[in-house]
Amino acid sequence: MKKLDLRRKLARKQRKRLLKVVAIVILGAMLASLLFNIAVRLPSNASKPVDAVLVLGGSIQREIHAAWLTKDYPDIPFLISHGSDDPCILFIFQRAGARLEQVWLERCADSTFGNFFFSAPILRRWNAHKVKLVTSGSHIERAEWMAKILLGAQGMAVEIDPVQEKGIPGNRESRLKTTLDVTRSIVWSFFSQLIQPPCFDVKELANVDLQAWKEKGYACERLVN
Repeated sequence: MKKLDLRRKLARKQRKRLLKVVAIVILGAMLASLLFNIAVRLPSNASKPVDAVLVLGGSIQREIHAAWLTKDYPDIPFLISHGSDDPCILFIFQRAGARLEQVWLERCADSTFGNFFFSAPILRRWNAHKVKLVTSGSHIERAEWMAKILLGAQGMAVEIDPVQEKGIPGNRESRLKTTLDVTRSIVWSFFSQLIQPPCFDVKELANVDLQAWKEKGYACERLVN
């Protein structure tokens, strides 16, 4: 009986040691990946041309600005993270004469942190090297910090493109909100080396079902109507 108890104790100790070793290896790999992205890939990508555009939802002015940007960037993908209702965005890009196939809508995010949380894996799958970030001038400080932390952690360089607002943007800034978002962005930049959260609500703008939206109902801001 004593021998059996001793064997069990030894087995438990071995399992604990093994778990510690595995944890150390995983954490070490995550840290190495983060350092490589920041120290090697990020500086290299900073000198490359923009190859993706990320539009943060919260203001229709950003979507209008992005639609006209397609004339300057006709061959790269645009990702709109939780913007206006799908038909409204469709009308905006149609008026600008954009190729609808180059525009994608992401509907999983419900905050600025969520914008980057769900968009970074998509941009990574697109093999983006340098991302143009479209946001409001009033939102720029927090958005820029988070973009440089969360996209930079993936080795992606960021170019900010602030939009002048005509009304009141949906994002209200405060020092506390900025501090909290930057803090959790720093934490997530580490874990994002291993975890890439999927968004199952991503669609090409060309695939927006207008008939379904007409039955469901939608409202566009005056600038679109």
